[in-house]
Amino acid sequence: MSYPPEPWHLRGQMYVSLWPVPRAQLPPLPAALAAQARPLTVAGRGVVGTAWVDYGPGGVLQYRELLSAVLVRRGRRPLVSIVDIWVDSPTSRDGGRELWGIPKELAELDFPTPSGPATHARAGGIAEARLAAGPRLPGRWPARFSVIQVLGGQPKTSPVRARAAVRLAKATWQVVPDGPLAYLAGRRPLLTLALRDFRMGFGRG
Repeated sequence: MSYPPEPWHLRGQMYVSLWPVPRAQLPPLPAALAAQARPLTVAGRGVVGTAWVDYGPGGVLQYRELLSAVLVRRGRRPLVSIVDIWVDSPTSRDGGRELWGIPKELAELDFPTPSGPATHARAGGIAEARLAAGPRLPGRWPARFSVIQVLGGQPKTSPVRARAAVRLAKATWQVVPDGPLAYLAGRRPLLTLALRDFRMGFGRG
């Protein structure tokens, strides 16, 4: 096995944006997942979350990532399903696919370490964004949620636990209109947060 076993303990910096998207324009879920879960919507709109992530020293792997995920529900339980994701590490790609069914692809990611007040992130042929961190919220904020993917033809749920310093932020995106994130082209995120010096545990163990 060329990648660490789960859970992966990771550290780094992240910008997260939330986007309201009409239900009819949400990216489709895999058939094996769509049979058991459906997008969680309010007033005909679902929620797409995107993240630019720099996983740095102190974690089991160091790499950069761009992802897009949809908030779904399985019965009454809210879950997150990653629909599009790119990394610049073959090890992360292989581990994500084989451990959790996360459909990671390789891409060129130009994402200077986002520890300063602003940064410019690019993913070739996909999207770019100007990102700026603002006021910090007091303390370090915990988060717990679960990701649901398809592994071996069956839904697989994996827990995520994280803690980070949180800053309000702004993101100005340019999405390639005929690229894989076309469902976000021409839209603006409703909310963007900068998660500073986060620590994350992904998976069971």
